[in-house]
Amino acid sequence: MPTVTPKYRAPALDKGLDILELLAGSSRPLSIAEISEGVGRSRGEIFRMLQVLEERDYITRGEGDVGYSVTPRLFRLGMEQPPVKTAIEAALPVMHQLADASGQACHLVVPSGEQIVVVARVDPPGEVALVVRVGHRRPMSQSTSGHILLAFQEEQVRKRWLDMISRYEPALERNKLTKLLTQLRARGYASEASHVVDAVTDLSAPVMQHGSAVCALTIPYIEQQNSAQTMDDVVAALLRATREISEALQFGAPTRSV
Repeated sequence: MPTVTPKYRAPALDKGLDILELLAGSSRPLSIAEISEGVGRSRGEIFRMLQVLEERDYITRGEGDVGYSVTPRLFRLGMEQPPVKTAIEAALPVMHQLADASGQACHLVVPSGEQIVVVARVDPPGEVALVVRVGHRRPMSQSTSGHILLAFQEEQVRKRWLDMISRYEPALERNKLTKLLTQLRARGYASEASHVVDAVTDLSAPVMQHGSAVCALTIPYIEQQNSAQTMDDVVAALLRATREISEALQFGAPTRSV
């Protein structure tokens, strides 16, 4: 990605952020040598930084000193931001009602750069459901929740997001994706085969504030033989839930029962 020369420099902060971004993007713990190579700095330059980050609980070493990885501390800090915290507080009571009524798990998703991240989830009362862990991330272009977040933005915002995604995914079929987003906006929700698990249909709808989606509420729908709820029933319940959360965010009113 193109870089912009900063007006001011804080070398120590640069080092710390470089380390955190490297570890956050890694699927496994990294050794000091790997971190040194990854951020382009000597071991001596990063040794004290690693110690401070570990003491402040931003990174941790696994058993047997296999290497460093990030902790959930940054994620917890992000969850304390007023927009995210408010959305979660408004959504959780409705999500519990939705899970009880539909017999399906549901989770709340927000955008994070070119990705989506799960910030809340509710499990159903039954024994069978697909649950997605809080903190789970996926590329926005490769997830049903991400498609909903893209579809329900103002045109300028959507274009800016697609430009950003294209920088990370040069092979992105932008015209094909744009056509899908237009269809989803007209329909009001998404129903797509899971991008991760076979035999699961992801149902997702936008939570709206000021005319744009601030988050997406998603159900990984599993057809259950003994359930009286059809997929159409679950979609209807999902749309009621997103309307209710949207109203709570818009007017600051307490949520009502489904």
